[in-house]
Amino acid sequence: MNRPIKAYFAHIALGVGLQMSLFSNAWTYEAIDVKDGGSISGEVKFSGTPPTPEKIAATKDQEVCGKTEKVNESLLVGANKGIQNVVVSITNIQKGKKMPDATTLDQKDCRYAPHIVLSPAGADLTILNSDGILHNIHSYSTKNPPFNKAQPKFKKEMKEKFAQPENVRLTCDAHGWMAGWVVVQENPYYAVTDANGVFQIADIPPGDYEIKFWHETLGETTQKISVKTKEDSKVSLEMAKK
Repeated sequence: MNRPIKAYFAHIALGVGLQMSLFSNAWTYEAIDVKDGGSISGEVKFSGTPPTPEKIAATKDQEVCGKTEKVNESLLVGANKGIQNVVVSITNIQKGKKMPDATTLDQKDCRYAPHIVLSPAGADLTILNSDGILHNIHSYSTKNPPFNKAQPKFKKEMKEKFAQPENVRLTCDAHGWMAGWVVVQENPYYAVTDANGVFQIADIPPGDYEIKFWHETLGETTQKISVKTKEDSKVSLEMAKK
């Protein structure tokens, strides 16, 4: 191969390498000291007539699982139409406060507590068994390796780790009504709405952002918002069944 052709291919390779490098690092999150940050707060409400949660009968290990009343937690709407368990996150932030080191998910009264746990990508997720009976955690992930592991009563704690952001559904093969989610995040700016549909995200560097609202039943939507120094930016949203 003559010198001009070699130079041409070397130029192409360099350009592709730079593009791949820029792409792979485009959304690398950097922890910084956030001074004079702002916040985002608001509420998410249900549009229409709120559904009544379906009651669930504990058909196994009733001495433990039957101690508390259970309902289908896939759509919980409060008296003020506030939607519980909506994940609110900033999608386009590259610098900000430190990522949390770890999070915890418990199996208590034969339900996942909390129903939705937010876990930073690459951080340890501690999974507890507070029930003292056999549970079996089955994950349905696609970007991360799925797992299906028994957690007997003598194994009070185990750890898992998710490297890639995604929403991972969890079930228990021993108790078919148990369902929950691990929402793996690529930055620390996220929250889950409470029983009244209210949330707040704090210590945000001033700037223009996109916020994403995700609910396991109602789907996903986004909004634009500006955050100013030491100010709280308000946002409200209605979600409906599709």
